[in-house]
Amino acid sequence: MGLRESEAKIASLEASLASLESEDILQKEAIVKQIEEIRQTAYTHMDAWDSVYLARHPKRPKASDYIARLFDDFMELHGDRFYGDDGACQGGLASFHGIPVTVLAQSKGKTLEENMKRNFGMLQPEGYRKALRLAKQAEKFHRPIITLVDTSGAYPGKGAEERGQAEAIAQCLQVFADLKTPVIAVVLSEGGSGGALAFSVADQIMMLEHAIYSVLSPEGFASILWKDEKRAAEAAKVMELRAQDLKRKGVIDTIIKEPLGGAHHDLDYVIAQLDEELLKQLERLMKKKEKTLLSERYEKFRRMGQSYEGM
Repeated sequence: MGLRESEAKIASLEASLASLESEDILQKEAIVKQIEEIRQTAYTHMDAWDSVYLARHPKRPKASDYIARLFDDFMELHGDRFYGDDGACQGGLASFHGIPVTVLAQSKGKTLEENMKRNFGMLQPEGYRKALRLAKQAEKFHRPIITLVDTSGAYPGKGAEERGQAEAIAQCLQVFADLKTPVIAVVLSEGGSGGALAFSVADQIMMLEHAIYSVLSPEGFASILWKDEKRAAEAAKVMELRAQDLKRKGVIDTIIKEPLGGAHHDLDYVIAQLDEELLKQLERLMKKKEKTLLSERYEKFRRMGQSYEGM
């Protein structure tokens, strides 16, 4: 029984539990025990497709939740100074343990209305150009940059392509590779394609335990490779898109543990770990000279793609 089926079964049992009379103590205890057994089995024996499901879970915390809990005095800035503002890109100035930082986030909404405003976290060219503008500003004032990655990919619409989507992403890759200030990326949920990579050229890449990070979606992979989108679960396994896979391959540096069932079950637990790790890495990176910072960033990405067999 997969994670989706397990959660559906748990929901059914919880509904039955709520309908029982208060005197049905033994029956209630039996249902509670059954729910706990299903939960433990489901969440401790997850496969890659379960991770995809959890990364896309509707209750999973969004970038705005992390911004509100991690940073003080966040002041959002708008516009790319070329075309307009992109609601899918939240960027601004903030304080992190007294350290001035620039925060750049790929932001999804919690409701349909919010998701329409934020284009379901899929950035348009003006979003990437806003990120570039704020990144260059951060470099000018020697502010570290923290990016929060959560997107299925860049928006592929006609208008976005007409306004230079590919060029905007390429500019992000080029500029972030050479920024003379520390950059830390955190993959919160779904990191898809070049849309995510544009925010992930960083000195330190962290990833939540049940997030996914890949060149494209499992559905897209299955459609291209096997001409069958229904084989997405199989594709997810082949792609090795989970945090533990990417850590083994050297694509990411740190895994942030999540509670049983995912971040939405205990966001405070995730925030506490992320806060501690961000502060540790930020203080470490801020001590480095610019030349060393750039050299190590370059070498970090040069190492990616090397054979990891036998590790």
